[in-house]
Amino acid sequence: MSSGPVSTTSPTQTAEDRFAVATQWQLTWWRFRKHKLAVASGIIVIAFYVVVLLADFLAYADPHATDSKRSHIPPQEIHFFDDGAFKPYVYGLTQKRDLRTFKLSYQPNLDRKVYLTLFAEGYSYHFLGLFPTNKHLVGLVDPRPEDGIFILGTDLVGRDLWSRIMVATRISLTIGLAGVTVSLFLGILLGGMSAVYGGIVDTVIQRVIEILRSMPTIPLWMGLAAALPNSWSVIQVYFAITIIISFLGWTDLARVVRENFWPCARKILSPPPNWQGPANTASFSPICCPRSSAISSPPPRWPCLR
Repeated sequence: MSSGPVSTTSPTQTAEDRFAVATQWQLTWWRFRKHKLAVASGIIVIAFYVVVLLADFLAYADPHATDSKRSHIPPQEIHFFDDGAFKPYVYGLTQKRDLRTFKLSYQPNLDRKVYLTLFAEGYSYHFLGLFPTNKHLVGLVDPRPEDGIFILGTDLVGRDLWSRIMVATRISLTIGLAGVTVSLFLGILLGGMSAVYGGIVDTVIQRVIEILRSMPTIPLWMGLAAALPNSWSVIQVYFAITIIISFLGWTDLARVVRENFWPCARKILSPPPNWQGPANTASFSPICCPRSSAISSPPPRWPCLR
């Protein structure tokens, strides 16, 4: 009784074949998964951006509401069990004024428990910027006007710090993302144009890069930020700082892109010796787009990049 053919392909050869035909995104993903610290960091970053999307839902108090009677309240301790049952609560606060320093102090009122509940009603907002609602993750059950929950306490004018931090993540985390996106676009575009067109275009772009790189970055940022008008709204200042960061951060990437595009652009776009017409600058997009996604690992279909 004869047996069927036996496969002589080893696991090593199979893995090599997978790497040979894998796309750049697949290679990047496989390498990323093997780095435990990178995976953990990625999960943390994703969690931060989930907070950005759900900022108002996670904030239980209006971050802009002020109350001078709640100035500098210390963080409250949350008690999770009451009489052996899971029933989170905080103690009410008693306000006292020091007769020597005239400073307000707050002491927990052990005779009054204020219970917490999930999906409580609070200030109104638009969930994900689309749907009007007043539901929040945490709130109080039948609170009095003087009751409140202060996980991180309050500031000088009585604004809740936890709620302000939740809402502030939208600007703090998106300004960097927007700045990097614009810098990436400018770096790839101008670096690619510098390599493909060469000549006066390359000279002008490289001189602009040298001028921007010669400036001290931090003092320049501080000066431009201080020059913004005080009458501007928070959104206007946000976009202005994003533009400042973007227009100063693209130079390094443009140099790298130009260095990697230059040999391929010269070989593909240079006309034959007897050619009398212009160079084929229409090939800019097929060179630029795949190459920009993988500077260090060019696609094998380009002969000059093998």
